[in-house]
Amino acid sequence: MGRQLIVDPNHICSKVKRLRGKQLILCKNEPDFIDKIKRGAKLGINECQNQFKDRKWNCTTAKPAIRNFLLRDSRETAFVHAITSAAILYEITKGLISCSKSDFDWRGCTENINLGYKTTKQFMDEGFPRRSDIKKLVLLHNYEAGRLAVKNNMRNECKCHGMSGSCSFKTCWRKLPLFRDVGNRLKERFDGAIKVMAGNDGKGFITEGITIKPPEKEDIIYSEETPDFCEPNTQTGSLGTKGRVCNKSIATDGCDLLCCGRGYKTVIKAEVVNCRCKFMWCCSVTCEKCKVKRKIHSCL
Repeated sequence: MGRQLIVDPNHICSKVKRLRGKQLILCKNEPDFIDKIKRGAKLGINECQNQFKDRKWNCTTAKPAIRNFLLRDSRETAFVHAITSAAILYEITKGLISCSKSDFDWRGCTENINLGYKTTKQFMDEGFPRRSDIKKLVLLHNYEAGRLAVKNNMRNECKCHGMSGSCSFKTCWRKLPLFRDVGNRLKERFDGAIKVMAGNDGKGFITEGITIKPPEKEDIIYSEETPDFCEPNTQTGSLGTKGRVCNKSIATDGCDLLCCGRGYKTVIKAEVVNCRCKFMWCCSVTCEKCKVKRKIHSCL
């Protein structure tokens, strides 16, 4: 189910014979739920592409590269699984509202994260072989890390009630975090991702290196080194960086780094932009049109 969610979310229920348990029931009987999963998978990829737009690997979903890419247990693959899991929980929870009739502070309508978490976990974590190989353990851990990035960062929102602006009592509720904030948190976990290997008991994993502390539930983990994304490679799913737009900075999207030392070409493009804008009372802005020339650098 994991790769299918990312490669082709519109057809996650097409191979019914491979589904079982909760997955099969939901695919057959809950089309609205499946639509939320599809939206979540797409939301996750969009956020992944936003987070990595300036990197050599930019979270491309081009086929067949994405299929081969997802066969690996690299740090980048781990992020894709975590952000996809987070986004699916996010979309499912958005439609689950619970309202309390209590007289205490918590009286607003809250997005039901606990039910969303339980349902998402049941759907995504089912259907794996019972054997505990390292790929399965890493995948399930990163699914959970993604879900916790949402669940553990719910926001409190309150509204005051009372005469003349006083706050005699509050109506409060729990809201989902902004998904951009979820993406930022998982990106931080990606930067500090922990490499693991199969444990001696065959049922768990351990970190590589005795000085590295065991990963926490919210950490992203991986078991294979990151491949070289500079050149196209069908086996690793790399498309290379040829043709990518870069700039003269020393950041990750700078030409020296993004082009992997191959150099870059520069073209000059003319554009029409708004200029000499004026605020007119009341209430509009008028602008002139100006032609400007921009230098566009792209990797060789």
